[in-house]
Amino acid sequence: MDSLVIRGGRKIKGEIDIQGSKNSALPILCSCILVKGIVVLHNVPNITDIHITIEILKSLGAIVKIENNNTIIIDSTNINSSVVPYSLAHKMRSSIIFLGSLLGRMGEVTIGYPGGCKLGARPIDLHLKSLISLGVNITEDEEGIKCVCNNLFGNKINLSFKSVGATQNIILAAVCAKGATIIKNAATEPEILDMIAMLNKCGSKIKVIGDTIIIDGVKKLNGTEYTVMSDRIVAGTYLATAAITNGEIYLKGVKTKQIYPITKIFEDMGMDIRTYDNFVFAKTNRLKAVNITTSPHPGFPTDMQAQMMPVLSLSKGISSIEETIFESRDKHISELNKMGANITIMENYKENKKTTFIINEINNFTGNVVYAKDLRGGAALVIAGLCAEGITIVEGYEYIKRGYQNIIKDLKSLGADISNNINISNVISEKSHILA
Repeated sequence: MDSLVIRGGRKIKGEIDIQGSKNSALPILCSCILVKGIVVLHNVPNITDIHITIEILKSLGAIVKIENNNTIIIDSTNINSSVVPYSLAHKMRSSIIFLGSLLGRMGEVTIGYPGGCKLGARPIDLHLKSLISLGVNITEDEEGIKCVCNNLFGNKINLSFKSVGATQNIILAAVCAKGATIIKNAATEPEILDMIAMLNKCGSKIKVIGDTIIIDGVKKLNGTEYTVMSDRIVAGTYLATAAITNGEIYLKGVKTKQIYPITKIFEDMGMDIRTYDNFVFAKTNRLKAVNITTSPHPGFPTDMQAQMMPVLSLSKGISSIEETIFESRDKHISELNKMGANITIMENYKENKKTTFIINEINNFTGNVVYAKDLRGGAALVIAGLCAEGITIVEGYEYIKRGYQNIIKDLKSLGADISNNINISNVISEKSHILA
């Protein structure tokens, strides 16, 4: 298992260019299936999930080239398959977005159930119910899903929950459908708006009015060139590293409006935040406890829940986080507690699929051997390790690489002592000697 080794106690200070957004680039790559032509995408993050998506595109018949690590050229003119290989689909949950794009292009799709980080049940019934209303026939078995449609036609869809994935699948299926599709109570995360902006450059007709999305079907989409937005979750993660080490950081390439739900919480905690058009400056003061509830945009993003826990652990007072999106986003808690955190889960946390975590103030973290069990939980362990006394070994670095393209290089440039691919047994021996 790949590992990270962190020697804590160094202040994070400096400036950093924020990578392209994982949660934007993945659906944008899926949407390229609808284009019978060439799409050039810039600022695509060089991460594991992108590599898996590229392999899926190639398996479907697309021609994909990577230039300069972060530019990808996709030619989907000759796509000839509608089967997403199970061996690839089960590796990430975003593979479910191929449902909408392949239905829009091929009129059918066969796909295994999506995998990725284990954050709970994450049922896809909302996706399937919405696609049925567009004229899709669906059969399921224990292996996966098969969808077929003679003709896609527009419809009015009122989502019971602002599901990001369901909203994306509806849009992709409806772009070239006959007539208009209206999505009520749609998710409108910045990453969805980014996908819509790219599709509109290709010739789609999509409008967003509040939480309503209107898609007027078109006959075809044309190739284009597009730059993916910066990753607001990576930006928030690096804000957290500065906050927990009493440091300061410049985040370059970040849109103020996109990151506001995150910066607002840090401001409420007492962090000095100054925002400009394309970058954010943050300097840490003595932080205080806050109460956070995760919710769809413009609320606080669930993808920042884990990273806030170590910061709140060192903040004055008792904090709480109510998780309303994923019922099992809690695997990082036991690992943080191994490092000295005092985080508890309320006994009634399974009610209404909501989880409440209580984060009690501690003096500091102590280095330990801990295990990343998902992407954002792994980032939380890195954040804790940056300020911990002694050495922290984070096993499961492969999870972190699913969303952060240069976390070692980035944090080193900001002053952290972090590395990987070294002799872990020697580090454990060194750690044992220090503790003795």
